[in-house]
Amino acid sequence: MSIKPPLSDLPIKTADSGFYRGFSVNVTVVSKIIISVLVVWCIVWPTQAGNVLGNWNSAILASFAAWYIWVVAAFVIVCIGLALWPAGGRLNLGADGEKPEFSNFSWFSMMFGAGIGVGMLTWAVAEPVAHFKNNPAVIQGVTTALDANNVREAYVWSFLHWGLGAWACYAIAGLSLAFFSYRRGLPLTIRSSLTPLFGKALSGTLGHVIDIVAVVATILGVAQTLGFGVEQFVAGLTRIGIGGLANEDGTATSMGIVIALLVIMGASTLSALSGVGKGIKWLSNINMVLSIVLLGFFIIFGATFFGATAFFVGIWDYLISLPYLSFNVYSSDGVDGSQSFLLTQWQGWWPVFYWAWWIAFAPFVGLFLARISRGRTIREFVLGAMIVPSLMCFVWFSWAGGTAIDLELNGDAGGVILDAANGDKIFAMTEFMLAPIADALAWGMAVLIVVLLMTFLVTSADSAVLIVNTINAAGDEGPKARPHIMFWGAALALVVGGLLISGGTGAIQTAMVIGALPFSVVMALMCVALVKAIWNDGRREAAGVQSVTVDPVVAPAE
Repeated sequence: MSIKPPLSDLPIKTADSGFYRGFSVNVTVVSKIIISVLVVWCIVWPTQAGNVLGNWNSAILASFAAWYIWVVAAFVIVCIGLALWPAGGRLNLGADGEKPEFSNFSWFSMMFGAGIGVGMLTWAVAEPVAHFKNNPAVIQGVTTALDANNVREAYVWSFLHWGLGAWACYAIAGLSLAFFSYRRGLPLTIRSSLTPLFGKALSGTLGHVIDIVAVVATILGVAQTLGFGVEQFVAGLTRIGIGGLANEDGTATSMGIVIALLVIMGASTLSALSGVGKGIKWLSNINMVLSIVLLGFFIIFGATFFGATAFFVGIWDYLISLPYLSFNVYSSDGVDGSQSFLLTQWQGWWPVFYWAWWIAFAPFVGLFLARISRGRTIREFVLGAMIVPSLMCFVWFSWAGGTAIDLELNGDAGGVILDAANGDKIFAMTEFMLAPIADALAWGMAVLIVVLLMTFLVTSADSAVLIVNTINAAGDEGPKARPHIMFWGAALALVVGGLLISGGTGAIQTAMVIGALPFSVVMALMCVALVKAIWNDGRREAAGVQSVTVDPVVAPAE
């Protein structure tokens, strides 16, 4: 039987006129209804919403924790396998011989900014400190909380959550989108990545459902990032002298949440309206400069040697532990307070939460990675999208988090960092380091972090709005109707605000874990479809059948 050319035409019906001109009405309207119902529910009935979401979350953790752990392990294996596969790794994400649009440095910078961004400012300090206080080794009595013998365990878990697993989620989504859009000429939207499995059926209801799932997952994933960011933004404003926005325990008040969201989402909506070439590009440049300044401060004036040790030893420990941690699922005996119960609970709070977060974030980051990776080979994409950003995360965690651990371990900080809220830890640490020298320096550093946080939050939010519009427009980057940009900007703000008010960041976490579940199934199917497509392309090449159906694009000079 002769092998056929690949599918290169997937028509998706969009409105020809009216308010939804250029958009898929089915995807856009249903997505808006789902998000609107969630917002109204959380704001009008916050207690009920919090309780129901909590019950759903418990059920998912009981039934699907293993799925989240194992599916991310599968993503890592598929990515590494594709890079090592001789026939697959050399394939170009574009026409044969097409060259990348961006230099390696620009490509790495944009990947890191899109994939991590604001997370570094919250978790580079907070997570190593959290695992220094508690982790499975502490629960099992192998190490001691807040003791030197627990530092290595703290970094194993920190690196696990922000290392290859996280970036494999992004790489699978980005690679699938780039492969089918830039080799096949299919629409730059999620459904295109499943064409080897479902073919032209994706033009209809099945494809609409897949894109709707991607939009909802994206909004909830970005809401999780913004939820942490809002708490940290309020903490920063409090540190620089703006009172009345935080409670005594450091959490944001309702007024603080509203003010922070008005500032962040107002700026992000204006940036989205100005487009990628102006607002997002300008903000990204500020991000890079301020990030280098802040990271340089920790490396030079923080725990330099401690951080270097944490970096190199941490990578070794992480790689040695990776095979076991990638597949291990704790099982509870159901007895509250027992060791197995605590281990299962901890895994739900940390690895399962993170895998859900990265999966929910994958449509947004994946589509962005696809857009900036045209012309690269699959091998380049996988290795570049997994290894370099992981190393950058490890650098941040080693020197920022390492400085915090070192200050607490030697007794200098006296609990100042440990006792601060997660979002406030980086402010508490820099103030402790600089206040004895000059209060003005401590205040200035807090301002720098607030500005950097603001630019990261705005960049994440406006990029998400534009990506959601691209999915809603059947992969067309052209339609950027102002009312739709303003709707999604407002919707994102209301989702964050509603969930924070109904149950704090825990409510956002719960909604995101729930929303990521259906998209995790889509991503698993992406893996199967991608491997099938690459295998068939090898057969086509052997049979002399054309597999690339796009014309080469000449990359402009940067």
